[in-house]
Amino acid sequence: MFETLKRRRPQCLAFNQYFAARNPSPCYVLGKGLRDIAAMSVQVLAAKMAEVELKDVPGKELTPESPLTPKADDKGMVENEPKATSATTPTMEPMIKTGDTSPGFLTPNTKMPQASAMKRTDPQQNGGEAFVNRDGTVAEAPRLKKQIQFADQKQEFNKRPTKIGRRSLSRSISQSSTDSYGSAASYTDSSDDETSPRDKQQKNSKGNGDFCIKNIKQADFGRREIEIAEQEMPALMALRKRAQGEKPLAGAKVVGCTHITAQTAVLMETLTALGAQCRWAACNIYSTQNEVAAALAEGGFSVFAWKGESEDDFWWCIDRCVNLEGWQPNMILDDGGDLTHWIYKKYPNMFKKIKGIVEESVTGVHRLYQLSKAGKLCVPAMNVNDSVTKQKFDNLYCCRESILDGLKRTTDVMFGGKQVVVCGYGEVGKGCCAALKAMGSIVYVTEIDPICALQACMDGFRLVKLNEVIRQVDIVITCTGNKNVVVREYLDRMKNSCIVCNMGHSNTEIDVASLRTPELTWERVRSQVDHVIWPDGKRIVLLAEGRLLNLSCSTVPTFVLSITATTQALALIELYNAPEGRYKQDVYLLPKKMDEYVASLHLPTFDAHLTELSDEQAKYLGLNKNGPFKPNYYRY
Repeated sequence: MFETLKRRRPQCLAFNQYFAARNPSPCYVLGKGLRDIAAMSVQVLAAKMAEVELKDVPGKELTPESPLTPKADDKGMVENEPKATSATTPTMEPMIKTGDTSPGFLTPNTKMPQASAMKRTDPQQNGGEAFVNRDGTVAEAPRLKKQIQFADQKQEFNKRPTKIGRRSLSRSISQSSTDSYGSAASYTDSSDDETSPRDKQQKNSKGNGDFCIKNIKQADFGRREIEIAEQEMPALMALRKRAQGEKPLAGAKVVGCTHITAQTAVLMETLTALGAQCRWAACNIYSTQNEVAAALAEGGFSVFAWKGESEDDFWWCIDRCVNLEGWQPNMILDDGGDLTHWIYKKYPNMFKKIKGIVEESVTGVHRLYQLSKAGKLCVPAMNVNDSVTKQKFDNLYCCRESILDGLKRTTDVMFGGKQVVVCGYGEVGKGCCAALKAMGSIVYVTEIDPICALQACMDGFRLVKLNEVIRQVDIVITCTGNKNVVVREYLDRMKNSCIVCNMGHSNTEIDVASLRTPELTWERVRSQVDHVIWPDGKRIVLLAEGRLLNLSCSTVPTFVLSITATTQALALIELYNAPEGRYKQDVYLLPKKMDEYVASLHLPTFDAHLTELSDEQAKYLGLNKNGPFKPNYYRY
């Protein structure tokens, strides 16, 4: 290697030979020598340039003791150093002298390759610049006024208006992700945010004004969002293509109350392509994508939703969606049961013409079973939440990804080593626990069901009661579908900066109302993130005011929502077209055959190929070759 380096550096041959004789390590010696040469060259050039500058300064003279000139004890390194003259500076360049046996082998009046001029800036002369020409003369550049004034910039920055979004200076750079696009994020930080959409009169390009949204001007952006979502929703697009000619929902008047996102927009447009008329409201006050709502309104849909609704706005939108003179729904698509509850409460006579209800959440299904048990359910209802495809893919796999996304976007928390308690070990809880464990968190689980509790233990999680760990955990996540899971007593005992959030549908799991008291201070630090501060200075970090974290604060994988939306569409088709008497006034699960059909529509995305049963195998198992392949009691 040393010989190769010598061939590449013939000008350093003498230097190499000198040190090769001592040769403790050839490569090391060569590298050290080259660095010494470069350092000495820079020192000499800097000294000469400084001399030239100081000669013009009144009252300054170069003395032998000046720190900018070589001292007497530097003779070993620099030989025959010339003094500065009033006109020119002799060129001082390094040259390696063959046979020199000391590090000081630099001589004056030697040349080194250089550019046509060398530019120098003196920070002590207010940015003045000088140029060293080929002949050694120094020319001073014209003085220019400074273009950058950091102090002025700072003052100007402090004067900038902070009206938009009222963003706190403590928010981090990554917050841009939650204020851009996504299921939780819309362009809500616009100048007209302070004006309620209920007070504005808006019309789309066709003159239709039967909607209430944030800003119709965002329609173009929302349309692009919908087009992107279509690429990840193969089953809905396939269903739209296959059934568009048959129009299985012709005559259907669907009133919906779900999250209004780009994925929901694909579902709504699919239902319309299949023959249905749709009117829609949002089931969550924080999850609406304003630009998508604008695109739907521009496309002729009656949409009543915007991000950041008040509680009064929420019910007003549902009422506007339902109560239209000359239009009465005959199908309900609900997420959470709020729409069904409102119709029962305000317009019970509507159920005379409604053919069925499709419900996709744990909370909504629970309400339906309560109505059925009390004998108050007067139409058939389809429990989509407990269908296999919804349970496994939307609840388990979706939450396994979106829990991390929501926590990262809102808090920038690092999960490794954090102690986390997950309340509930259903499909949502399983997904959350798996994701947090994979990130290195220490995960505890609370559960009331001994079967789910045993599953948690077998999966390696410690089963506890909430009051046993509430003082030590860093993050509390609820996903039970119940109410008052985390009450004020637990909130009072939490450690400082504990993060509290909900992954269940309903906002009743965390007792947020108990925190709205005079002694506690609420501080909004960024979108969907509140610090609730106790009198002693302790604070907790509350996300989305206790509402659904992933759809309020982040995004949900579009592919998973394709599975859920396809299931909802098939359930609507089934209930709407079912002959009278097939379904009674009760709650039903989606037929197994439909579950399998939804799954089969998504397999081509993975280039997956199903194995087919032979006639003999099908006969042996007692199955139809085309399914269903599992009995209704089978647990996946």
